[in-house]
Amino acid sequence: MLRMEEMETTLVLLKPDAIQKRLAGTILQRFEAAGLRIRACKLMVLSEEILREHYQHLVSFPFFPEVLGFMQSSPVLALALEGPNAIAQVRDLVGPTDSQKAPKGTIRGDMGEDKMRNLVHASDTPENALQEIGRFFSKNEVVA
Repeated sequence: MLRMEEMETTLVLLKPDAIQKRLAGTILQRFEAAGLRIRACKLMVLSEEILREHYQHLVSFPFFPEVLGFMQSSPVLALALEGPNAIAQVRDLVGPTDSQKAPKGTIRGDMGEDKMRNLVHASDTPENALQEIGRFFSKNEVVA
């Protein structure tokens, strides 16, 4: 039996390295070319509070101050993208976390530097996508 693709909305953050290298348009073009639709978009300077919440799984590690410094080094572009199986689709387009191990043809493999300077954060589960979209956007900022 053929399974219908599930429409999903996922959070994507174009990290400071994407903004500093002026790659936001190039990255966004890849998402749109794959059929994903922008439901919300805003340029943000992230507070320490929101970063501690977003990266709560990393706060206790000794490298967290470096993550904090990097993520506050310039604004980020927060996106809510919608499409069929958007979470998996975005993660396939982005590639593995470590840009040096990401295959060519993926965003990180083509333009990223390493594990931190990897251009993009992408939600990994429907539950996290919902929570993360709510963290970065109010309900009235996400267009149906």
